[in-house]
Amino acid sequence: MNALDVTEISEKQIQVHPQALCDSNDVGAGTRVWAFAHILNGARVGRDCNVCDHAYIESGAVVGDRVTVKNRVLIFDGVTIEDDVFLGPAVVFTNDFRPRAHIKRGGDALASTRVRSGATLGAGVVVVCGTTIGEHAFVGAGAVVVADVPAHGFVVGNPGKRIGWACICGQRLPEDLVCDECGLTYRPKGDEIEATGGSPS
Repeated sequence: MNALDVTEISEKQIQVHPQALCDSNDVGAGTRVWAFAHILNGARVGRDCNVCDHAYIESGAVVGDRVTVKNRVLIFDGVTIEDDVFLGPAVVFTNDFRPRAHIKRGGDALASTRVRSGATLGAGVVVVCGTTIGEHAFVGAGAVVVADVPAHGFVVGNPGKRIGWACICGQRLPEDLVCDECGLTYRPKGDEIEATGGSPS
């Protein structure tokens, strides 16, 4: 049985599957929580999110608006997911550099992680704590993120390495930084890139 009663779910326009657990009262309108997902008390989940089967969002985690949380994603305390992020199946976040079963750490003892707006993490990505994944970055399936990823960075491998750039539309950018998919153009800016012209179609 869900922690939110039927009336409260109806008033907030949240859809919670009968076999899901939604212990948090801080879930935005339009969010759907599917079977066997568990959102703990103290977690914050924004509006219009899709939390799929077997996903787990721990107390202290923050999920923004319009986030897709696919099956078996694990989001622990200290992790902040900004708006419009896509988390593919079985993405795992960590929050402790030195875990020991006999030592219980929490709060400031945990390393924080942030995924900025519009980023995509493919299936099976592991994010080591203390990192920031930049806006519209694209982390390929199975990558292990051990360092910060710049905005629009296209990262693959274990350990994850940036091998290129990703457009706001999700397409990997060619060397001339003009998107073949939507026509948006970019230019180098220090160790990052920035949009300079065109418009996503």
